[in-house]
Amino acid sequence: MTTAISKPEASSGTTDEKEKWLRAYSQMARIRLFEEQVNELYTRALMPGLAHLYSGEEAVAVGICETLGIDDYITSTHRGHGHCLAKGAAPDRMFAELLGKEAGYCRGKGGSMHIADPATGNLGANAIVGGSVGIATGAAFASKRLANGRVAVCFFGEGALGQGSLYEVMNLAQLWKLPVIYVCENNLYNEYTHYSETTAGTILGRAAAFGIEVAIVDGQNVRAVHEVAKGLIDRARSGGGPGFLQADTYRYSGHHVGDINREYYRSKQEEQHWKTERDPIRLHGNWLIAEGYADGPALDRIRAEAHKEMESAVKFAIEAPYPSVDQVDEDIYA
Repeated sequence: MTTAISKPEASSGTTDEKEKWLRAYSQMARIRLFEEQVNELYTRALMPGLAHLYSGEEAVAVGICETLGIDDYITSTHRGHGHCLAKGAAPDRMFAELLGKEAGYCRGKGGSMHIADPATGNLGANAIVGGSVGIATGAAFASKRLANGRVAVCFFGEGALGQGSLYEVMNLAQLWKLPVIYVCENNLYNEYTHYSETTAGTILGRAAAFGIEVAIVDGQNVRAVHEVAKGLIDRARSGGGPGFLQADTYRYSGHHVGDINREYYRSKQEEQHWKTERDPIRLHGNWLIAEGYADGPALDRIRAEAHKEMESAVKFAIEAPYPSVDQVDEDIYA
């Protein structure tokens, strides 16, 4: 099997800037290429079911997960491949899970929307909109009771703002000063509807009403995401209580891999603008070159290495065996 890129046990302010930001570029490139392979597996009819691609939103997952230690927690969403990879999951086991193979993180029984990897602090993706907010808050409650210094980060889309459970857990998190960060990835669309048609008031105003520390950031700028998230995470880790981060971003693809003709709810011009003018990988690559941290050929090599890694991971997953039929009644808890 391939392995995930190693990361420090805990975040460190002494990390070499060049290596840190080159690593961020590599991580975003890996996520993008992973998702491209997922789409290809779907179009080749090799992957059962659907998947929700994270392409375009990579800077959010990478910028935040690079501030976390391996023991810190995350919870994810139906659009969760990027979070899993950014937190340290290996792509070969990820692909194996998507294809229903025994080598997958959930022995092939979770699929795209239910990948979990406790070894890297990933408490799981969740197909229910807002379904993981209670899990992350519970993990933060345990962290505080055990005084282990861990922080939980809960990713969700702006569509989860319509779920009452989010407000229930934010209320408790603020009352009990829990070390949890609620990250709203605002990619503008609740499936096929612009969020402005479903969300009254402001996103930040909802969390601010509980007295929670709130922040907003350009979700296409990995350095800005990292800086703002680090402030909230450090505050939560030191006992300051929960935080809420609105990361404004954009999903390049449809709601899922089968959502191809999207002009009835957003224009091709809008999509093209985000892909050409606001692409997080291109923006960060341009910055790396401007800072003298890399040149064009160096970035090409990073992407080529990531492409080779993903091809190898796909090959592993395709060739891996399915679970045996005698496992059908195992891993059942309800």
